[in-house]
Amino acid sequence: MKKAYLYIAISTLMFSSMEIALKMAGGAFNPIQLNLIRFFIGAVVLLPFALRALKQTGRKLVSADWRLFALTGLVCVIVSMSLYQLAITVDQASTVAVLFSCNPVFALLFSYLILRERMGRANLISVIISVIGLLIIVNPAHLTNGLGLLLAIGSAVTFGLYSIISRYGSIKRGLNGLTMTCFTFFAGAFELLILAWITKIPAIAAGLKSVGLSQFSAIPILVNVNMNYFWLLFFIGVCVTGGGFAFYFLAMEQTDVSTASLVFFIKPGLAPILAALILHEQILWTTVVGIVVILIGSVVTFVGNRFRERGNTIGQTAAESVKAAEDADTEVTHAAHAVSNQEN
Repeated sequence: MKKAYLYIAISTLMFSSMEIALKMAGGAFNPIQLNLIRFFIGAVVLLPFALRALKQTGRKLVSADWRLFALTGLVCVIVSMSLYQLAITVDQASTVAVLFSCNPVFALLFSYLILRERMGRANLISVIISVIGLLIIVNPAHLTNGLGLLLAIGSAVTFGLYSIISRYGSIKRGLNGLTMTCFTFFAGAFELLILAWITKIPAIAAGLKSVGLSQFSAIPILVNVNMNYFWLLFFIGVCVTGGGFAFYFLAMEQTDVSTASLVFFIKPGLAPILAALILHEQILWTTVVGIVVILIGSVVTFVGNRFRERGNTIGQTAAESVKAAEDADTEVTHAAHAVSNQEN
């Protein structure tokens, strides 16, 4: 159990420093280029774990699996994470971190709308509390950076959608979360690479520039990928993107899902503190209040999940006890019949 909490602590630190590292790298790399690099490196880091999981189950990837990865890669890497990366370039890392941490709220809504899953009382209360926290941070009456907020919320919404597609696909295809994540990253990075090549076509590059989208024109791929930025790219790709997910899944193997999910419940509180200490970002009082409200919503979800898992465990134990008692009664009955037959 101690090992599990160590994994949770490392994963939490990695995920909470993600926005800071990406903010620091923003001046040297194109946002889409950085997205491509970090998810490719992250996929390579996760690959040994994914291959081990496939080997243990005797599973081989087929074309249907790759079609699923193409879809999850599109939604996660190209749409959600590109919006996320762009949000970091135009807004504070602390604000983006908190808003993106609300993606489980949108995942709950999508699970209800798409999968028709029942939303428990704790989850419903958590959604309401988290939305209130979001509104406090966004502060619609006094918007100061509408674009950054829109990009961050768009990223959270689409990541919530990705979570549901990934969960549905993993259950249907019989793949665990680590394998899904690894090959989603590979597929998304490959799709981004194709898009980057397309933006280098002169006519397309000129067209993007003419409509004010010069950031998406002739997207670089290997510019500034050198020893000067080695440690920054190592931290972003290996430690944050690959290591963060690897330690999260290792924690899940050592403990239960709700305990491992502490990673995402702690992040909204820790990320702004790290941003203030490292990037010297000023955190508005409304943001602080919003963070506290969102953390309360996270606690409600966590406690609700714990009670639900405990109830499931108790129910399973009770069912096993009843079955054992029934088996014992059956054995006694058979023994009585055997004795009766011998006497006759």
